[in-house]
Amino acid sequence: MKPAKKRSKPRPDKSQPLLRQLAAVPAKLFSGAFRQQYGALCFRHAKGGAGIEILVITSRESARWVIPKGWPMKGKKPFEAAAIEAWEEAGVSGAVRKKPVGHYTYLKELDDGDVVPCIVDVFQVEITEVSDGFKEHGQRALAWVSPDEAARRVREIELKSLLVDFKVRGRKKAARNRSNPEG
Repeated sequence: MKPAKKRSKPRPDKSQPLLRQLAAVPAKLFSGAFRQQYGALCFRHAKGGAGIEILVITSRESARWVIPKGWPMKGKKPFEAAAIEAWEEAGVSGAVRKKPVGHYTYLKELDDGDVVPCIVDVFQVEITEVSDGFKEHGQRALAWVSPDEAARRVREIELKSLLVDFKVRGRKKAARNRSNPEG
């Protein structure tokens, strides 16, 4: 029988709100360790003009519902990084707003098992193209749902609020950013 593997770092219970999760690892609260990420709030107009649909995807590790997001990319502006994440994780591209529509926080478990708090700046992306040929195809489930349903599916409270309160920002100022690196 193998001896039980000892954990050197306490792990927060991910079902708890962010502050309770951070309480399990108090050093994170005072270390200035918040990391930046960029997310894409992808939407399209529903058929028949009855409102909008928002894209939610599952994470690869835990299969929980999230929006496309990722780390800053060298040489890319934040809105460009968000658009690239939408393409790589969900095969969608379109017009992305240069200014974030909001932000939310969550705890990210890194590959080494460490847990870091992240702030995600969220950028609106009006989807004009959907493809099956994308980097993470088959690794995630995708769903186009109402804003209320999107909020029900995600876990992060601040993201829930962003989804429920989401209002499409004007189209004229949107940056046309074809995030499909192959097209």
